[in-house]
Amino acid sequence: MKRTRRVLYTCRFILGLCLLVCSCQQKGAKVQEQLVLQDDLGRELKLNKKPERVFSFASSMTEMLFAVLDTSTIIARSPQDDYPAAAALKKPTVQNYPVDYEQVLALKPDLIFTVEGITPLEVAERLQELGVPVYYQKYRSVEDIFTGLEDIGRIMGREEQAKQLTDSLRQEVGILKQRHEGQKQTPQRVLAITWTDPIYVHGQNTIFTGKLNILGAENAVQEVFDQPYPALTREYILKLNPDVLLGGTKEEMEEKFFSLYPELRRINAYQNNRIYKATDDLMSRPGPRVVESLRELEGILYP
Repeated sequence: MKRTRRVLYTCRFILGLCLLVCSCQQKGAKVQEQLVLQDDLGRELKLNKKPERVFSFASSMTEMLFAVLDTSTIIARSPQDDYPAAAALKKPTVQNYPVDYEQVLALKPDLIFTVEGITPLEVAERLQELGVPVYYQKYRSVEDIFTGLEDIGRIMGREEQAKQLTDSLRQEVGILKQRHEGQKQTPQRVLAITWTDPIYVHGQNTIFTGKLNILGAENAVQEVFDQPYPALTREYILKLNPDVLLGGTKEEMEEKFFSLYPELRRINAYQNNRIYKATDDLMSRPGPRVVESLRELEGILYP
């Protein structure tokens, strides 16, 4: 009888030990499955699994998602997102400004991507409280765009697709850069206007500066301001005296810009008829179409 009980106790002990080990292994598997990310703002995000349902609050980021991911993982778009049209316009629209929290939660995203300066941090914090992490990217150079694409690939398990894309884009940029090495000795000074009243421009610490440097030109704004898109006075622009002005066609700029600031007709760009309109989306969205933007600028600078 005692021997039978001892055997029974032993069996129970072994069974309990097995259950304990299995339980520990399962808990360990969950810990290993958790994904810890750090975004470009240094914020730490913890995800319980690799994200499978994502969307973006920024048009540029939406373009990046479609360039790298399987479209089935992109579950929505913001109202301004229109590229690539064939895929993006089929997705349901989610309000991003102001954010419709109820709508976001109904979509059940695993992760939302956005860009520095587009989504206020308090919005991201509120979404985090609601169980939806928000991942920020920021860009100061053309290379930052490529790194951002590779980050998306790494997070979403699409490293190979992202690397193929960035290798191709880097190669294209290298060809453009090599083609304009000689222009760096006497670079054209370019001023790009984003708003006319007051006058806001692409500052030195923007991707626009990097694009110009690749093409052997330079931003007429050499000073680094606190804001990437600073407001400039007429006196300051006269002192810059840019060779090229971007912001609209000559007729458009005459009507909405030079009519307000007639003294600016003295700048070289006006005197030499070097006033151009660049495609707004290519100028304002840092994304996979950056080479297309560079080619457009190349055509403007070297007609």
